[in-house]
Amino acid sequence: MRRPPSPNGVPAGAHEWVSFDDPDEERTWLVDVTFLESGWECIYGRGCRGVLTEEAPELEEGCCSYGAHFTGEEDARRVEAAAEGLTSEQWQFREVARQRGGPLRRRNGRATTTRLVEGACIFLNRPGYPSGAGCALHLAALQAGSRPLAFKPDVCWQLPLRRDESVGPDGHVTTSIGEWRRRHWGVGGADFAWWCTESPDAFIGREPVYRTMREELLEMMGEKAYRLVTDYLEARRRLAQARPRSAAQPVRVAHPTVRNH
Repeated sequence: MRRPPSPNGVPAGAHEWVSFDDPDEERTWLVDVTFLESGWECIYGRGCRGVLTEEAPELEEGCCSYGAHFTGEEDARRVEAAAEGLTSEQWQFREVARQRGGPLRRRNGRATTTRLVEGACIFLNRPGYPSGAGCALHLAALQAGSRPLAFKPDVCWQLPLRRDESVGPDGHVTTSIGEWRRRHWGVGGADFAWWCTESPDAFIGREPVYRTMREELLEMMGEKAYRLVTDYLEARRRLAQARPRSAAQPVRVAHPTVRNH
């Protein structure tokens, strides 16, 4: 059944996007401001139900059940280098990785991935491990006083942000920054029993995503592009707080997950 639009006329599932030209290169940025203004936050270990075909919060696997695909060789080498420095206290399956020839699986003609152990990523410490459940790379980065994005595969530190690029016939690049949705996982995404950007449980943050994921967005966009986005979004917030909404003031599009609950 087709879902009717909300009373303010916003179509079901709608997101608001803004585009702007990069000041330093032949690139247009297309940014999902609906998601960046939302209160989404990662709830791993705080109600995350995982991405298996049945909800399984007790496993504490988060989105690590299928391992990580790497964006390229540079991404893979960075993670391998980080793994070399992990101790057995930080990483439950350190010895398993050594026995298997390393934590990554490289196959001719296929994407490089992290190995799987006992049904999930080899870097995922399981519940009951002394250092705690969760990504060993993430834990090691925090203990070293570093940023987790310096240790983890690109797809892992970016989620649920997604960067996508297209190149026009004239060579002009359009880069979009939005949320990772089920369809981006391929056919398997439809089988997830739960996905965090579709659950109101994950939209509990007091601060918007463009603030809480500042480090990730800076890495994905660069300082100047990120600043253009945040200046625009901060101005919107000030305007909304300065006056009550009237018919003449544009409607801010709340995230569909929030609108529908």
